[in-house]
Amino acid sequence: MADFEIIVVSDGPDPTTAQALSSWKDQPVNLKYLPLSQKAGPAAARNYGWQNAEADLIAFTDDDTLPTPDWLTGYLETWKGETLAAFTGKVIVPLPPYLTDFAQNTAGLETADFVTANCVCTKETLLLVGGFDERFTMAWREDSDLHFKILEANIPLRKIERAAIIHPVRDARWGVSISEQKKTLFNALLYKKFPVLYRQQIQAKPPLTYYLMAASLIVAVISLLFMHTIITTVALAIWLIFVLQFSLKRLANTSHSASHVYEMLYTSAVIPFASIYWHFYGLFKYRVWFI
Repeated sequence: MADFEIIVVSDGPDPTTAQALSSWKDQPVNLKYLPLSQKAGPAAARNYGWQNAEADLIAFTDDDTLPTPDWLTGYLETWKGETLAAFTGKVIVPLPPYLTDFAQNTAGLETADFVTANCVCTKETLLLVGGFDERFTMAWREDSDLHFKILEANIPLRKIERAAIIHPVRDARWGVSISEQKKTLFNALLYKKFPVLYRQQIQAKPPLTYYLMAASLIVAVISLLFMHTIITTVALAIWLIFVLQFSLKRLANTSHSASHVYEMLYTSAVIPFASIYWHFYGLFKYRVWFI
């Protein structure tokens, strides 16, 4: 146990976590608990953690993951003592029998190039690239930001399959995909910093379908106000077709229960508007322009 230290950082004061960790004080574990003085987001919490680490090699994971027994060993046996190096491991997402759209999206972590739920960087690497950008105050794009900084600095980045963690699908409330759209605003910050890498690895082209869905419904409403029946009917039909296509795409290979089908229909109608709103909110906030 003395070969490594465990640092637990809570994003703001967390008496429950502090109490849970106090039960480990008599165990032969090098454990350090570091609560932030106030909630600042995962990027700030991770920075606080690695900046207070004693080791030259820093491993990151999340509070909802389960590292496998070979997790640290897989990284340590690969690292040859290089001052500048970064690694990423394997993410395993066990899918529940009742497969939802949310669970299927979580499963995308298995094929992601770089996620902070399972990555390792030398401390010198983190110092060189400036660690995590604390302007990413939600769990979204802060890992891509670190990834892109590592790529631009030409720091070797290797995938270690043996270093695996299990990432269960967390419980999510009905209609969660609508509130999740708020994260879209951080796309603007990432694009502003790395426009080329953003287009190469995040989004090659604008989500035109979202704009067409929004435009068709807006046209239907305006034409209805001016009593243009034909235009209203055509525009509304186009919008309904888009909503159905989007819903069917999200329902593919997922549960077809009545509740889930209704959730997909409802959220598929709302998501484009929520996504566009938060996209433009991000453009204004970070003073950048892209579609």
